[in-house]
Amino acid sequence: MRKIIAIWTAKLASRFARLLGKNGSSMPGTIALKICPDILTRMCGDIEKDIIAVWGTNGKTTTNNMIYTVLDNGENRIVCNKVGSNMLSGVVAAFISYSTLSGKVKADYACLEMDEAYARIILQYLTPTKIVITNLFRDQMDRYGEIDTTISYIQKALDKAENATLILNGDDPLTASLGKNYKNTLYYGISKNLGLNLNETREGRYCRFCGAELKYDFYQYGQLGLYRCEKCGFKRPKPQYDGENIKIGDYVSFDVNSAHVDLPCKGVYNIYNALAAFALADSCGMDKKEIAEGLQRYKGQTGRMEEFHIGGKLVVFNLAKNPAGFNQSIGNIISEKRTKDVIIGINDNDPDGNDVSWLWDVDFEKLNNDTIKSYTAAGIRAKDMGVRFKYCGIDESKITVSDDMKQNIINAVKGEGECVYIVVNYTLLFSTKKILSDLEGEL
Repeated sequence: MRKIIAIWTAKLASRFARLLGKNGSSMPGTIALKICPDILTRMCGDIEKDIIAVWGTNGKTTTNNMIYTVLDNGENRIVCNKVGSNMLSGVVAAFISYSTLSGKVKADYACLEMDEAYARIILQYLTPTKIVITNLFRDQMDRYGEIDTTISYIQKALDKAENATLILNGDDPLTASLGKNYKNTLYYGISKNLGLNLNETREGRYCRFCGAELKYDFYQYGQLGLYRCEKCGFKRPKPQYDGENIKIGDYVSFDVNSAHVDLPCKGVYNIYNALAAFALADSCGMDKKEIAEGLQRYKGQTGRMEEFHIGGKLVVFNLAKNPAGFNQSIGNIISEKRTKDVIIGINDNDPDGNDVSWLWDVDFEKLNNDTIKSYTAAGIRAKDMGVRFKYCGIDESKITVSDDMKQNIINAVKGEGECVYIVVNYTLLFSTKKILSDLEGEL
């Protein structure tokens, strides 16, 4: 009875929140847990096939939604926290949204993004049969601490799911190291040097097993690449899912295991996300052609290279939360051949991380080029971002510092550039999305 009362109350609260225009993605789960603390364990028993967990610093929301899109072939029923609410309450809310009033969750799969530092808590209530880990980068130092702390959290979670199939990014030595002594491990990666030549801050320079410095034949981006430890023999594992014949442009395409994938997304990082989704779906027994078709259907979520058309101009909106994510966004901006106006929005609320010193680890210097007509620093820490622009050597007459995001976007749309790029961190995501949606109808 407690379970049913919890579900009814949570559903009513969710409906009320929507009427008030609130996002409320995790709020129903918070309410349900207060009424029935073990509600997640009770609902997970209704999943007929696999419970899939997706962890990692960058790309987990995109990867999770790619997996959902592929599995959603008209035959499968899937529970998924699509909007990225990835704490315990968010996962519970996802189950409640798919449950009947009688408390039943009629689903073949549960596809669940989880915060990598919080997964060990969630796994007290459910046991995934498959776990995808995208990558591990330094992120929100005041919350996660050093990268070794995050890895220790993940290891504790893995100890609770020792029989799961682990699907790992083999090009990331930090992620790949987690599979060394694991029973069932599959790897994905890109064996050919893509020649990106990015000058980035590298994580995981040293072998996790012996402490020696890793040697690289090449980097793809960040610490992802072809590596080896000459002291203990740890090296990049041979991937079972190897991206080949890669083409990078407005969209990307690649081959994997005799299947061709045309992905309606930009960025090499989305190739990695798609390889993870492909490996997961293949491990579930799906037909490879059907998987490729599913990836081609994928549409980006809020702030994942999302496109708007405002005042006759293309506006590209992206979320970035840490140096690795921002460097990839910068790569997309400078690869755009058209002239553009750029807005960077930085908040320092708790979900963002209160310490913004990481801005100095981002390669913003690459934005100092003639194709960018104006630079706007926005958000709570707009002044910090404005100073960062200044130290890139950018002409100060091109820099605007303002926390009025709506006016910033209007000014950029009316600017000299042929298009507009907006990159924000987490707590600016939904408010900026609403402004963009409103302006799309007004201008």
